[in-house]
Amino acid sequence: MCLVEGVEMYVARLGEGYIVKRMPDTGSHHAPDCPSYEPPAEFSGLGQVLGNAITEDPATGETTLKLDFPLTKMPSRSTIPPTGGEGDSVSSTGTKLSLRGLLHYLWDQAELTRWHPGFAGKRTWSTVRRHLLEAAERKFALGQPLRTRLYIPEVFSVERRDAINARRLSQWAGAVSTPGKVQQLMLMICEVKEIVPARYGFKAVVKHLPDQALAVDEQLYRRLARRFEAELDLWGASDSTRMVMISTFRLNTVGLPSIVELSLMPVTLSWLPIDDGFDKQLVEHLEADGRSFVKGLRYNMAARCKLASATLTDCGNPTPLLFIVRANSEDCEADDVDLDPSESTWCWNPTTEPMPPLPPRSESRQGRPAHSTAG
Repeated sequence: MCLVEGVEMYVARLGEGYIVKRMPDTGSHHAPDCPSYEPPAEFSGLGQVLGNAITEDPATGETTLKLDFPLTKMPSRSTIPPTGGEGDSVSSTGTKLSLRGLLHYLWDQAELTRWHPGFAGKRTWSTVRRHLLEAAERKFALGQPLRTRLYIPEVFSVERRDAINARRLSQWAGAVSTPGKVQQLMLMICEVKEIVPARYGFKAVVKHLPDQALAVDEQLYRRLARRFEAELDLWGASDSTRMVMISTFRLNTVGLPSIVELSLMPVTLSWLPIDDGFDKQLVEHLEADGRSFVKGLRYNMAARCKLASATLTDCGNPTPLLFIVRANSEDCEADDVDLDPSESTWCWNPTTEPMPPLPPRSESRQGRPAHSTAG
């Protein structure tokens, strides 16, 4: 009942309990400060994949995901799949989720794209992990629960080292290589500490996983440096940027992990995804100004495609969409954007002007409590 006339919802089962969920494709029908609100799908990468790569069933509360990357590895296969990102997987028609698209979907579902001033200082890795695992529940890919394939490192503790390692090895057991048989791959979402040369080849060192680095093949490492040059530069330029990695990985016959395919996503210290330095400036300005907003994500969309960088949720209706105008992109001026009457735009061209003043808050919403639990 976020609006006087109400918005249709449904009840879905979650584990042993029940939750109230919004009907598919109705997020933008809710009030901007409602926890069920979602910006119009056509102004993010979600619009391209919803209903095609992502299918929700209100009758069961389950979501089916179509992936454009494998979760198995044939015993004779020695080549390394593309790393995702701006390669073939991102220029797809939206009928399947790229590796980056899956990461963006889970980040959205975990409400980690939402921000309210009350979240400041409270969004830790433990919170991020818990919400991502909850987001993966009742999601199915290739006929199997996504949750069984997804590994997210626990917050590391020396005192709990043995118990943490035992749980990790138990979850990884199904992905150990068996000669002559198809190998099952695992999915990992983690924060990267560094990707560096090892005694043999290269390795990815993951935060909260100090006892086990992941091997990176030299060919994959070279491709990584080329494809994610901009993301790696952004990460290396400031200690206030974190790097999140999603990857498929396998275990050899002695249980050592190596990455098969990966994608990278820079985020702020508050775990809000950012595309580049301009995006980072905008998001950090929104945080510093105490604004409430939803961060836009590209999913499978290429960098040149039009994307609302963020949607302000503290202005009431019309809900302002924030665009950054970039060279060689389809991001456009306000009067070029096809909008519903309930939406408005704010545009910033960082190459020709300083950042314009943000749309003002709605007085009726200042100081209202945060509804989202992703703090």
